[in-house]
Amino acid sequence: MEALIDYFETIPSLDRTIILFGGLAFFLMLENVAPFFRFKNNKVKHVGLNLFFTFTTIVVNFVFAFILLAASSYVDTHQVGIIQWLPLHIIVFTFFGVMLLDLLGAWLAHWVEHHVKWMWQFHMIHHTDMHIDASSANRHHPGESVIRFVFTLAAVIIVGAPVWMVMFYQALSVTLSQFNHSNLKMPKWLNAAVSWLIVTPDMHRVHHHYRQPYSDSNYGNIFSIWDKIFQTYRKVDNSKLIYGLDTHMEEENVNQVGFLLKAPFAGYRDHIQYPSEENL
Repeated sequence: MEALIDYFETIPSLDRTIILFGGLAFFLMLENVAPFFRFKNNKVKHVGLNLFFTFTTIVVNFVFAFILLAASSYVDTHQVGIIQWLPLHIIVFTFFGVMLLDLLGAWLAHWVEHHVKWMWQFHMIHHTDMHIDASSANRHHPGESVIRFVFTLAAVIIVGAPVWMVMFYQALSVTLSQFNHSNLKMPKWLNAAVSWLIVTPDMHRVHHHYRQPYSDSNYGNIFSIWDKIFQTYRKVDNSKLIYGLDTHMEEENVNQVGFLLKAPFAGYRDHIQYPSEENL
């Protein structure tokens, strides 16, 4: 455990880059071997577009990194935050801390973005992807990256997460986000075993169905428990899903960087409301 703490306490920027792009390359190759859907889109163009938003996220996080590190250092030094106040064994301290960071910094942020209109205007860029794969995990408007940062910062302060835990959480978060967005076909027994604790592609896919109420479910990023606790979990036949966003189904638009960057400022449009639910 000490080795883990020491490593993430001073993790080199190169190692963080390898985790980000190494994980992306791994899951893209894996889903190519065992795909759930067989898309007919231009894979290179699709991944390239999502990589653009990956780089914008990196820039935003780099600009604000000093704030996050300063806050994390402060709460650890002054013993501020939930896990700092509890007498926990280091293993429990780590697991509980990461769980709370996932709840507040990811699950709650995601839920709020679906329910606050101006936040949704930025988050909807993530949902306009009509061919979900591992690269889709990084498809976030720069404005959403700022929103996510604010939630992460608040989570670090509330939880009392030290720097090494923040770095460990972020590495885990980006890797598992790529995993649960991957177009990977998993054996049912394996999915059942893994999804007991971790969000799998089979669990997350319904969140990217093109219309409500399905897109308002399964918000989880790392741990699957939150959607079950807060009753936002939904299980459907994944083979019937249609990816995208009902208000933005024009491929010529949702595959253009310029359109996606301007879309949040074009005015909010509600999801199209239908008289009855689909039978998925």
